[in-house]
Amino acid sequence: MTTEKFNLFTFRDKMKILHLSWMAFFITFFVWFNFAPMLIAVKESLGLTTDQIKTLLILNVALTIPARVIIGMLTDKYGPRIVYSALLIGCSIPCFMFALANNFIQAAIARFLLGFIGAGFVIGIRMVSEWFPHHELGTAEGIYGGWGNFGSAAAAFTLPSIALLFGGDEGWRYAIGITGIMSLFFGFIYYFNVTNTPKGSTYFRPKNSAAMEVTSVGDFYLLLIMKIPMYAALSLLTWKLSPYGVNMLSDLATYFIYAGLILLYIFETYKVWSVNKHVFSEDIPEIHRYSFKQVAVLDILYFTNFGSELAVVSMLPLFFLDTFSLDPVIAGMVAGAYAFMNLMSRPAGGWISDRFGRKSTLLILTAGLAVGYFLMGQVNSEWPLWLAVVTAMGCSFFVQSGEGAVFAVVPLIKRRLTGQIAGMTGAYGNVGAVTFLTILSFVDYKTFFLVISATAMVGFITLFFMQEPRGQIAEIKEDGTVELIDVSNKKLAHKLG
Repeated sequence: MTTEKFNLFTFRDKMKILHLSWMAFFITFFVWFNFAPMLIAVKESLGLTTDQIKTLLILNVALTIPARVIIGMLTDKYGPRIVYSALLIGCSIPCFMFALANNFIQAAIARFLLGFIGAGFVIGIRMVSEWFPHHELGTAEGIYGGWGNFGSAAAAFTLPSIALLFGGDEGWRYAIGITGIMSLFFGFIYYFNVTNTPKGSTYFRPKNSAAMEVTSVGDFYLLLIMKIPMYAALSLLTWKLSPYGVNMLSDLATYFIYAGLILLYIFETYKVWSVNKHVFSEDIPEIHRYSFKQVAVLDILYFTNFGSELAVVSMLPLFFLDTFSLDPVIAGMVAGAYAFMNLMSRPAGGWISDRFGRKSTLLILTAGLAVGYFLMGQVNSEWPLWLAVVTAMGCSFFVQSGEGAVFAVVPLIKRRLTGQIAGMTGAYGNVGAVTFLTILSFVDYKTFFLVISATAMVGFITLFFMQEPRGQIAEIKEDGTVELIDVSNKKLAHKLG
């Protein structure tokens, strides 16, 4: 860890790493969300149907769930520098493919592959955790997440103007192509300007990258249980593409995918067993243990906060349009206030977590999230528009601050597994989005918001089973010596204890 002062206005040492990392994340989201602002132009240019457009939107997120898990494992094994660079460079290819697509099939393949770039977030979590001490980690991770996440809003604000600048029916191709060029070039910039750790620090890697390590028999079974919702979400996406949804897949193809997901879960169970079978026959020394229960609680919280954010950002313009009979452009601008909060809310959640404790912050923010969505469920046409907007922004603060607080805890559980833990937690955010958007397709807006509120209350209850990260975590260096890494402020830990 470097010891210089936390100063956002410098561009050296750890602050240089933070700035370059949030820029990398910003570009991944700028690319990942480059389709929605161009949706109408793409539809008209390629002659697509409404169902085909819906299919492209589904495909855009389909690969992100497994990708976040895979990228997390690769990050722990090879380090964030090379993995982030490779992701940015590699994903420029499907971005260019989409910009050059001439029919639905070409566009569908490109959007499916571009789902992989949505996993970039996970990489920076590990990178930032290597450079910042525990008492600054929540703030740093919050800035990384909040400023990087703003890439989706930036795409919505700028890409239509860029398309208009180039003009004509093909302007959207230039706009999307430019995002690919940004991704390609920044991949090289990132590679040549960062290191995985400060000079003299050790980059701890997992003992085995084939599956996540656990340190008890109970955690072994809990890990397998927590894998199931991710496969369920992929099954749900498959169902949406089947003849019962948008009819992109045949019945036979649908059943093949279902069977493949079952076989993949069985294979993953085998890999988890191969990596962790020793926990059934030997006791892990206390100093090397960690509680997977912590990870499970964070998964549930991120399912609710980031999952609801992705879902709400997708439906909020239509909600304001239908509820208040607004012009579509005005409805989009009003709904944009929800996403705009990311710039400050997520860093605020991390900062509060650093100052007042991880668990207490999560309890307060999760309770606020539940209340916020309950109030969103009460919004109707009789409300003044300004009050509805203020309610949405207030709800957004708790949602995004909660996200910052979740990832203030992730790097404090087990350093060498940070990428995998971040990958699994991040994947649960996408599982939540798939779940909530599917629920929305069956219920009215009020019920949709109340379901999210109820889910938040479940997360609030599970928090009582999570322990405050305290003291130190132990990692083994390559020479066999043990290094102790501080994860809490001793005075604060004593106060909370």
